Amino acid sequence: YSPIHPNNHVNLGQSSNDVTPTAIRLMALELTASLVAELRRLEAALRRLAVRERRVVKPGRTHLQDAVPITYGQVFTGWAQAVREAAEAVDVATRALRVIGIGGTAVGTGLTAHPRFRSRVVRELSRLVGQRLTPATSTVTTTWSLRPLLACSAALRGVAVDVAKICADLRLLASGPHTGFGELSLPEVEPGSSIMPGKVNPSVPEAVQMACYQVCGYDHAIALAAAAGELELNVMTPLVADDLALALELLTRALRLLRTKCVEGVRVNRARVAALVQGSLIEATALSPYLGYEVTAELVKEALASGRSFRDVVAARGLVDRASLGRLLDPHAITGPQRVDVALRRRLQATPAYRRARAAM
Repeated sequence: YSPIHPNNHVNLGQSSNDVTPTAIRLMALELTASLVAELRRLEAALRRLAVRERRVVKPGRTHLQDAVPITYGQVFTGWAQAVREAAEAVDVATRALRVIGIGGTAVGTGLTAHPRFRSRVVRELSRLVGQRLTPATSTVTTTWSLRPLLACSAALRGVAVDVAKICADLRLLASGPHTGFGELSLPEVEPGSSIMPGKVNPSVPEAVQMACYQVCGYDHAIALAAAAGELELNVMTPLVADDLALALELLTRALRLLRTKCVEGVRVNRARVAALVQGSLIEATALSPYLGYEVTAELVKEALASGRSFRDVVAARGLVDRASLGRLLDPHAITGPQRVDVALRRRLQATPAYRRARAAM
């Protein structure tokens, strides 16, 4: 080889054992920046939805059963906050990626490298990538430990888990249109069924869910590879490099798809949501501080058995006057913390109707 020798010149002062882990870190730093930017855009889209639908009260559901009311503003804000925290977790994970082990050469001792090689290369790499990199305290550790890359992958898994849950909720809330929840309408991005005319499937949330599950699969493979280090080297870095890059690129594209082809076009079916709220017993919990759990539960059972509304049952029993009932069960008043009117509670529990209700239990 003349005039440049691959070992004596090109590889002077370095080894694949320190170059490869360093290169993977720099790759991850570049790709995580794109991912975090896409997460910020998704968060912004969800917050716009939250502002637009902040006054729409919907049934809450736990265990897939009717629960207390919540507004769509609160739902979308909750999703947006989850996305924001996911982005912050990725940001935190990238800090350790800025610590690089270049200069450790074969086993981390720095054999064949000039004493000033590490500091100069780290400074030059910082200039090239536009980030402040720092030399590792122990290049012996960075030669075999893939913990920073594992932490980055775990942060991606966290993003994937929360986003998959949001996609599952979008599918449920858009189910129907007549035999499901029917609360949301998602953009129609493609003809749905090949056999059922007019059917439209939630293809975008489903595609993003699958992408998220694949990211979780990549994370598992990366974890196994990170645990496979032996003595002074982890030879599984090619797998980690490949799967981490695939996870970052796939997740970034999936988030962009979810935002542009679904979230930005979501519509709340307000009439359907209002009908579900009015036809349910979800407001009953608001009376528990005034009538007690047991009496309120009996009223709910009576409403279910008779097919009457909860308000009609309460009014027919003479337990709460219509004016107070309307105020206590105002949908917008029962979607957040509220102070109990102690004077009203005493007055209601002092009535003959309340005493009869208690005695009948």
